[in-house]
Amino acid sequence: MAAASAVPEIEPPPPSFRSAVWNFFGFHVKRDPDGKRVVDKTTTVCRRCHTMLNYVSGNTTNMTVHLRRHHPDAKTSGVREKQQQPSKQQALPESFRQPFTRDSKRAKEIDRAIATFIAVDMRPFSVVDNIGFREMLRVLEPRYNLPSRTYFTETAVPALYNETKAKLETGVSAAPAVALTSDGWTSRATQSFLTVTAHYIDPEWQMKSSVLQTRLIESHATNDLAKALSEAVEDWKLVRAKGTIPVTTDNVRNIVNAVTAAGLGPQIGCFAHTINIAAQKGMAVSKVSHLLAKMRKIVTFFHRSTTGHNVLKRKQELLQLGEKKLIQDVSTRWNSTHDMMERYLEQKDAVFAAMADNTVKKNMKNINSLSDDEHTLAENLVAVMKTLKTVTIMMCEASSPTASMIMPLKISILNSMVQSDDDSPTVRDVKKNIRDDLEQRYTDPAIQHYLHKCTALDPRFKSLRHLDDATQLRIFAALNTEIVLSIEEVSIIL
Repeated sequence: MAAASAVPEIEPPPPSFRSAVWNFFGFHVKRDPDGKRVVDKTTTVCRRCHTMLNYVSGNTTNMTVHLRRHHPDAKTSGVREKQQQPSKQQALPESFRQPFTRDSKRAKEIDRAIATFIAVDMRPFSVVDNIGFREMLRVLEPRYNLPSRTYFTETAVPALYNETKAKLETGVSAAPAVALTSDGWTSRATQSFLTVTAHYIDPEWQMKSSVLQTRLIESHATNDLAKALSEAVEDWKLVRAKGTIPVTTDNVRNIVNAVTAAGLGPQIGCFAHTINIAAQKGMAVSKVSHLLAKMRKIVTFFHRSTTGHNVLKRKQELLQLGEKKLIQDVSTRWNSTHDMMERYLEQKDAVFAAMADNTVKKNMKNINSLSDDEHTLAENLVAVMKTLKTVTIMMCEASSPTASMIMPLKISILNSMVQSDDDSPTVRDVKKNIRDDLEQRYTDPAIQHYLHKCTALDPRFKSLRHLDDATQLRIFAALNTEIVLSIEEVSIIL
């Protein structure tokens, strides 16, 4: 028994073949060197799975065994269903059953769709060998012969890459200025990568963001990062508007230094990453760390224990709190910790009731419920972090440039961290840690001047109310000078 790699053409058996197995089989149709249709009466083909079987005239045993083993729902007893004789009008649809040639328009369209599926959804090339994927294509388009994996790795996907790159090069080259963001990361296989993304305005004044490259680098050392950044600028022939290309990075020293080493700049620290660092400093306060450790133990228990989960669910229904899972935080992302505390407080009555249940209590070893003071501290922390949470959402969801927002939002956060008489000593420490860390960010005079100009050009903040009068005048004067110079440059060109 052998399975055909492509969908075979099948010739119906003659009307004189009466066995019911012929409802599911036909004869294999081949093509001679001249393309002439030849019916092979020594090979039968299963209509369901296209498996080919050797056939000896009059012997249907192979086909019967195949149906019982692979298609047990197929009825093999009785006689064959009566087949209608094809009319001349049916001859035309029969011609549409011929497999596509490799150079046909339809085959190329499907090839491209599969290549796009692999690239856009980041699927492994091996997906084209998967049984389910091949069966789906067979049902959707029986006339399509799926090429080998090699075709997609060496031809289809590289062609799609080159086409996409050419379009992107055209878009980037038409932009009068480009800004970059970089993201260094490590794979599960401990390989180091650097992803570089370009941001620019197209001729229709639409904001565009395009990943230029993700490169394997030797390490996250400054020299390796600088080399990758320089190669991105050279490979894509990026225009250095006024001799520079702004780059946004996280606040790790290696990438900050790499921007300078690559001759790029100004380097702008990612504001969301900056907030994350400041928030982590706030949550590093001793009593807060102790509170979070206790809360994580409780949350983890209800995630891992089936009994605990079911009891908590019943308590939520009883207390009409809604069936919501507790949220486990990721220690490197402060906002997930905020969400964990917020959900815990929302469900604290159900959690307390579940922990008091005997079926749960006996399984909770070295796990203690939070005290009233700890609940109060958690509530205060959620309130303190509210501004940080709002700002983070604004920055992450923004579809337009965000550099203009950095300084006004920094001032807003600092104002929210001013200590009040009602603050507990722990809350005071949290606010101080956040404020101390944030105050030292974006303090370089050149970076401040650059960000203030961005803010002045944003209609939402152009009054610069967060700055004193002298600074406002200096920023507006600098912008006026740049505008005059730009007009003069255009006049010279014209």
